[in-house]
Amino acid sequence: MAIFRYTITRKHVFVDNEPVLMYYIENIPFAFDILEENEKHDKWILAEAALNQEYTMEDIFRYSDYLIAEECHPVLFELDLVNPEVLPDEPVS
Repeated sequence: MAIFRYTITRKHVFVDNEPVLMYYIENIPFAFDILEENEKHDKWILAEAALNQEYTMEDIFRYSDYLIAEECHPVLFELDLVNPEVLPDEPVS
């Protein structure tokens, strides 16, 4: 029987028009880091964020609720991850 291993990715996106570093598990967003003030004005970060899907806080709550219901939220549940070193450093509250 094959055991599924989840992959964590991250990329810059806009959440309510603010650039952030979003974390994904299998392309589902689950957490984000607020950027430092200088990062919020970095042209490369802003360019990357402009290319990616934009979210609202309501979107993030909805995705997190889904992951929690499925017991697949990587910060709250122990999962078999391909790259756990990519997880956010600080716990999500």
